[in-house]
Order: sequence, then structure tokens, then C-alpha cells
Amino acid sequence: MATGVAVAVLLAGCVDPVHQTTLPRRDATAPPSSAPGGAERFYGQQVAWEPCAEADECAQVEVPLDWADPAGESVEIAVARVRADDEAVGSILVNPGGPGSSAIDFLASARLIVSPEVRDEYDLVAFDPRGVARSTPVTCLDGPGLDELFGADFDVDTDAGLAEQTDAWAAFGEACAANTGAVLGHIDTVTAARDMDVVRAVVGDQALNYLGYSYGTKLGATYAALFADTVGRVVLDSALDPRLDSDEMSAGQAVGFENALRAYVTDCLDEDGDCPLTGSLDSALGQIRTLLDRARANPLPTTSGRRLTAQLAFTGIAYPLYSQASWPNLTAGLRSGLAGDGTALLALADAYADRDGDGEYVSNTMVAFNAISCLDLTATTDVAQMRADAAEIVAAAPTVGRFFSYTGSLCARWPVPAVGGLDDYTAAGAAPILVLGTTNDPATPFVWAQALADLLESAVLITHVGEGHGVYGLGSACARAAVDDYFLDGTVPAEGTTC
Repeated sequence: MATGVAVAVLLAGCVDPVHQTTLPRRDATAPPSSAPGGAERFYGQQVAWEPCAEADECAQVEVPLDWADPAGESVEIAVARVRADDEAVGSILVNPGGPGSSAIDFLASARLIVSPEVRDEYDLVAFDPRGVARSTPVTCLDGPGLDELFGADFDVDTDAGLAEQTDAWAAFGEACAANTGAVLGHIDTVTAARDMDVVRAVVGDQALNYLGYSYGTKLGATYAALFADTVGRVVLDSALDPRLDSDEMSAGQAVGFENALRAYVTDCLDEDGDCPLTGSLDSALGQIRTLLDRARANPLPTTSGRRLTAQLAFTGIAYPLYSQASWPNLTAGLRSGLAGDGTALLALADAYADRDGDGEYVSNTMVAFNAISCLDLTATTDVAQMRADAAEIVAAAPTVGRFFSYTGSLCARWPVPAVGGLDDYTAAGAAPILVLGTTNDPATPFVWAQALADLLESAVLITHVGEGHGVYGLGSACARAAVDDYFLDGTVPAEGTTC
């Protein structure tokens, strides 16, 4: 997931731009040719904007439950808007990632991330994709039920343990179906991208201008592939390759987090007396593996009375790797964890899951993540193949690889069928699209940004040399200037731009 993170950077000079695109225009609500017949009423709807706490104004936008049947049942998605400081030339739709993160909640961060000069010119618009937060949210288990599932250490090395994990996630899916209803089968990314085009129309933009992070790049790339003719100025930051299946994503992220952990440990060992790890890089990584193995065999106590399992310990370790600015939190977590106290690592795991001190999950991000992923992604459910894949992942990522294995069991018995993605993501004919990637991003490895830039016909890649997840507005002055020029003047940076 991409949240508001700070990123340390190595800056290099940006090269001259290639060319410029024309300014976006407003006031065009006619549906594009790629919209299915019967969708006109959604594109032409008049929404009621009202003042709200989350933004300057909020509204509900009606969309079909099933885009294959626009004349059938409909649902509403929540939309919020922050008005430009000057007269707006258009809107920038923002998405923080996930899947499952609330874009409306992200608006408060977006106001800080997006440059003031850009906010002078553009409204910032966000919608919670269906299944998320305020838009017909996925609902599954209560807090204790989620605690049990998200903290479980299943012995997947045995057939019985793998079956137990599969059964637990099947029960989770059944609870989602019972508590969410029919929309559970219509929260996939292709559907969300079609909803985005309705949002574009109802705010009066002829072209979609967009800033998406992490999973938001998949959503943006899907939109571009579906609606190439209405692509405006689109920025896909911390990009992923939309063609990846679940197995490929897990293998890539395992290596990404392993590399990020190695970078953290190298930095930690360079600290004068402050690092709880000792010895060589490999020795220090071995100490982290020992901590994880210890938590699996005998979960660590915490001051809350809950126990820190290996799964929770890994989550607590992984979360600070999203941002180099959070590495001191990881140091504190490891120091107490190695001393036998799991409190600090549990707090990091809870922060990642949006779990408060009262045991409530204050957002549905985690459950929506799984529900959307089960519709979007395929994975092998063959036990022999999962075991072979797990061996390869652990060999490539010996410290954290175990936690990225056997993902096929999570959706093996999902109660609604997978939808998948598109056959073609080239977005032929689209206006220039900016793709941003960080060379040691743990969550969306840089090779994915390279792949997306190669895949999209009109994409230009900006490479950020550094650590962490997220580039624009999060530390790189070079990348910030390039994106600002693109949004303000349509200036497209040259191929090979490095920051």
C-alpha cells in the first residue's frame, strides 16, 4: 500500500523536456465511445455537492453495480473535492494505493503533497473505490476475528497447516459475502476504472488528470487502457505492472522487502552504538530471522496482553521499510523485540492495519485489500507448485520470503469468481503519461515501474535513486519539479530522467 511517506533521495540533474501537451479542458459530460450502451444516465447525472469535514465538498455519485448491465441495479460511490485556490483549469483525481485505501482520507495528505502552484490551478478530487471506506464497503469479521486471522502463524510447511490456512481464509471470504452482499463480486480494478470515468464526467473534465501511487498506478493504467482518448495528464508513482498475477507479485515483493531490509541493516550497523544488531550484514539479518522464528515458536509478550506472533512481527518490520524516515521506529522495534518484548513491533503492525488501541479497525483497508485482490489476481492453488514456488522465494529472500509464500491459499475458495484484468494495457493513442519508480522500493520494485513504462505506449519513466515507497511530493525536489511542470505546462520530461 502507498500511504503518505517521506523518502530520502539522491538528487541528480533533470534533463531537458521532450515536448509539451495541451492544457486540459472542462465541461464535457458526454460518455466516451468506450462506455457501454445504457450508461448515458450515469454520465449525465447532476450530483449534489455539500460541505463536508473531509474536504471543501462531498457528493454521492451513482454507478452501475455491474458495468455489463448498466440498466440494472446501481450503487453509490463517495466523492470529495478540494477546490483550487484560483479558478480551476481542471481537476486532478488522486488515489493513494492499496487496494483498499481511502482516497478521500488521503485528500488531507494530498493537500500537502501536491505543490501549491499546482493546487492554485487544479481542484483535487478523490473517490473511495467501491468496497472501500464510504463506498459500499466490504465488511467481514469483527475486531477479534480479524486479530485472530491477521496474527495467525499457520504451519504451511505441513499439508495439515496449509489446509488450516486455506480453511481460515475461506471462512473469512464467507463472512465477507454474508456481510457485504452482491457488491463483493463487483469491486475489481476494471470496474473501479470505469467508475473513475463517470467521476471525470460529473466534475466536468474532458480529460482525466490523475495522480496515483502504488496500486493507484494499476488503477490509472487500467483507466488509460480503457479510455485512451480521455487521458489527460496522468502520473503513476511507485508503479506496478498490471499484468502480474498474485504469485509474481509475491515473488517480486519478497525480493523488494529483502533488499530494503538489507539497506536498513547496513545503515543501522553504521550507527555508533545505537543499532541493536551486531556483526556483519549477514549475521545481523540472521538475528532478525531468529527473532521471527522465536515469535513463531513462542509469541512474544506485550504490555497490551496480546502476543506478538511471527506474522505480526514481520508486519511490524515491513511497515517502517516503506520510508527511510521511519527506520528509527524499526530500530526501536527490533531493540525491544530482541530483548523479548513485542510491544513496539506490535504497535507498528497495528498502525499498518489501522487498528486502534481499543481493538477496532478504524478502516476497512485490510479486508478490502484482500477482497479486491481475490477478484483481480490469479494464483496457483496446486500444493506441489506452491511448495516449489515457496522454495524459490525463500532462496531469493531468506529473511522475509516465508511471509510471501503460499498466497494461492488465501483466495483458493473465495466466494465470488475472479474477474482478472485486461488483455491489453498499451493505451495506444493516449497522451503522454509519467511513470515514477524508486530504485530500492520495497513494495513496488523498480523493475515494475520499468515494465509499466515499457508497456504503456506513451509513457515516460522518471527514475528516483533511493529508498522507500513514493516519490512525488515526498522528498525528491527533482521529481517534484518534473511533475509540477507536467501538470502546469504539459512539459514532458525526457526519457532517462533520473532524480
